[in-house]
Amino acid sequence: MTVREIQDHLQQIYGMDLSPQSISNITDRILPVIEEWRNRPLQEIYTMLFIDGIQYKVREDGGIKSKTLYSVIGINLEGKKEILGLWIMEREDAKGWLRVLGDLKNRGVKEILIITSDDLPGVEEAIRAVYPDAEYQGCVVHLIRNSLKYVSYKDRKEFIRDMKEIYKAPNEEGALAALQRLEEKWTEKYPLAVKVWQRGFERIRRMYRFTPEIRRLI
Repeated sequence: MTVREIQDHLQQIYGMDLSPQSISNITDRILPVIEEWRNRPLQEIYTMLFIDGIQYKVREDGGIKSKTLYSVIGINLEGKKEILGLWIMEREDAKGWLRVLGDLKNRGVKEILIITSDDLPGVEEAIRAVYPDAEYQGCVVHLIRNSLKYVSYKDRKEFIRDMKEIYKAPNEEGALAALQRLEEKWTEKYPLAVKVWQRGFERIRRMYRFTPEIRRLI
């Protein structure tokens, strides 16, 4: 945002009048703090990382462009969540995730136990290159949301109940049986919703090796 845009925003939201020079002075003081935060050392071990790329439209060079915000949230050994970093790049791809994970390693992260994400382009390959011993686990919430996009409102409650039997199953065998029941019951009516689970099951099947407590955390 330009200084003038920040000025208008403060006026509209807070009724606050600040001169362009005051805003410029404030941002000049904040930017070094942000840079220090972005490059701060991190802990050596994180039990889990949640990684995601989010698309935004931004104004740049007099036009509107798409940018990707790479975000990484970690859970440390004390069980507390911590934002490890935010990176802005042109697009989301394997090269971007290699850069992000490489930055984490350079800042001191030696080991990650579990990394979870949506079906991001090239992410598993990037993880294997930088943290080969980490468990990669697909995000169940994304599967739920993506499949429900194809289900009409009147059938959602019943579909959710059947879908829940997959990710709440006590083991992989039970999950596969629940997936088969979902296929038999809903493929004809909602083939795209079922396909989300068929295509995504391979990415989430590792979670059945963990205890219910860890699975809830994932």
